[in-house]
Amino acid sequence: MIVLYETKDAVRNAGFIQELQKFGEFRLVQWNDWTEDGLSVLADTLQGELVLFRVRRPEAARFLEDHGVFLVNRAEVNRVANDKWQSFQLMQLLGVPVIPTYREAPAFPCVVKTADGHGGTEVEVIASLDEVPFESGSLVFQPVVEHTADVRAYVIGNEVVGAVKRSSADGFKANYSLGGSAEKYMLSAAQEQDVLKIAQALNGDYIGVDFLLLPDGRHVFNEIEDPVGARSFYETHDDNIAELLVMHLRKIEKERPFRPKDK
Repeated sequence: MIVLYETKDAVRNAGFIQELQKFGEFRLVQWNDWTEDGLSVLADTLQGELVLFRVRRPEAARFLEDHGVFLVNRAEVNRVANDKWQSFQLMQLLGVPVIPTYREAPAFPCVVKTADGHGGTEVEVIASLDEVPFESGSLVFQPVVEHTADVRAYVIGNEVVGAVKRSSADGFKANYSLGGSAEKYMLSAAQEQDVLKIAQALNGDYIGVDFLLLPDGRHVFNEIEDPVGARSFYETHDDNIAELLVMHLRKIEKERPFRPKDK
């Protein structure tokens, strides 16, 4: 099996890569050339392998799949998860509670995000359009939603393997990578049902689903993460998510054979 990262992210996720290699035979491929010629070379490099695709590049994922490369997660998961507008539309279609999301600011103050941002970056509260801090890119706008914390549910295949509640004493960004605190969280039956509804619709193999906890006890969905980081999971759970993921990947290899029979 191959795990694919851009070089800068491979360095940042060295610990997770080592955990994967502890439980499975993974070859790390670092790639930074996303031109058509570069992708052609990459497709040849990856042929016949199961590829754990740890890159936020939907167009590259689609190119590789079109050239016969087997990706986990598949290209469509990467496309939807890395576009907040597409994620919002999916959740609306599924009928799960979701933060209202707009292409234009509905009122002020509001939250503005880049549609392809992740990890709590490129997210700000603004009082006017003059305060938008991002120079370019597709934007989405959301109302400021009062909440007590946010939750990330980790899903492997069709199973929620754990969840983390993240809180922040300063500001509204509770991402663990930005200094928020994290603790293990047990989903309610209704929350798990909604998380799995999203995961099954995407047909993903390893994703994070984020939602807010409201003061009245309800939940409202926010984002989908692919690739999803696992730092807060390791801090709060005894299970090793890399081991759980490798077990799932082995099942994929067995149930969805894709290698030529003579190999």
